[in-house]
Amino acid sequence: MIGRSSQHLTILALAVVLLVTSAAADDESPYRPPDHASIFSLQWENDIFTGRGTDRHYTNGLRVSLLRGDDRVPGWVLSVARALPWFPDRGFVRGSWALGQNLYTPEDISEPELIEDDRPYAAWLYLGRGLVLENGRMVDIMELSVGVVGPAAQGEPVQKGIHEFIDSPDPRGWSNQLSNELTLQAIWQRKWRTLHDVEDRGLGVDLLPHVGGALGNVFIYGSAGATARLGFDLPSDYGPPRIQPGLPGSEFFVPSRQLSGYLFIGGEARAMLRNLFLDGNTFKSSHSVNKHWLVGDFQAGAALQSRGVRLAYTFVVRTEEFHGQDGYDAFGTFTLSVRL
Repeated sequence: MIGRSSQHLTILALAVVLLVTSAAADDESPYRPPDHASIFSLQWENDIFTGRGTDRHYTNGLRVSLLRGDDRVPGWVLSVARALPWFPDRGFVRGSWALGQNLYTPEDISEPELIEDDRPYAAWLYLGRGLVLENGRMVDIMELSVGVVGPAAQGEPVQKGIHEFIDSPDPRGWSNQLSNELTLQAIWQRKWRTLHDVEDRGLGVDLLPHVGGALGNVFIYGSAGATARLGFDLPSDYGPPRIQPGLPGSEFFVPSRQLSGYLFIGGEARAMLRNLFLDGNTFKSSHSVNKHWLVGDFQAGAALQSRGVRLAYTFVVRTEEFHGQDGYDAFGTFTLSVRL
């Protein structure tokens, strides 16, 4: 396994290169007719989907979302977005709603007492409202969410119910979870298609660099990375979505073929200024650990689209997030998106 310092230097170098190259990308006028179909997406992330047999740290994420059709956005929302200096003037705009829950545990879930040198138990339940702008060369994603961390997020009954259903060990330490706290979180990401080549037979390759950031009492970070893809009908989307923090994709896809798909590989570096699930509660004393300031995600997977249904699997490796962590984490993501 690559040493921690080498990993961090590699990711940081990649981020710097991408920031420079992506600055040359420009906005273009819309390249297709308006598409008024809404898209329903279901995302499920869990460490059980890797086959490693682990059940620790970021152990489960579930998110459902509805992305409305092109330009079906309230006028006042669009006016506010256009006033933002980084929001493009041209492109199709879509609005979205999302409901999600993330679960975090220490490595040893059989221990009922507080494990001081491992991350806290925590759950996050949130409702998000977002905007997606797409113009053929880039996609902009913004989301504002409100939610709650703590017992009110219902992490304990959800994990215990899942473990009972799949006959896994009962998690016994939820009495040590973070306290109830209301959350307000904003996320912005931009992804470009800077290299695109399609052969006569329809096989194509592209490179999708991205930058982003988050601000709120859950996460504060800046990020940069890239995804490379090989497959068919690549202009139909920008990669499958991921639960944040993670490499950006999008629920958005407008296929031009009845059957298409692609393979992808990518990476991202995040400078983490705040992570509530490691730093502990914002307004009261709670269990916390000393986090790493630089975290990297590496991912690979495949996506298949047929007749307005897209199914994707992503394998994710995440570098150590806190001091004392025993090795990297890995989890898998299944995403189902359906055009309505």
